[in-house]
Amino acid sequence: MNPKSYRPRQAADLLGIGIATLWRWSKARADFPKPIRLSARCTVFDGNALVAWRDAQGSK
Repeated sequence: MNPKSYRPRQAADLLGIGIATLWRWSKARADFPKPIRLSARCTVFDGNALVAWRDAQGSK
């Protein structure tokens, strides 16, 4: 079971990538889950969307 949301560092660790790559993918890849801005200093990624995206990459 995964949490509902991940902070950027946790999201990068989940995907096995660096934090810079996480932000680059969120801007450049249309199919990558977009970040959710909770406040001016707090951004999260939907955990279910990240896992679904990661699993879909294995089938490509």
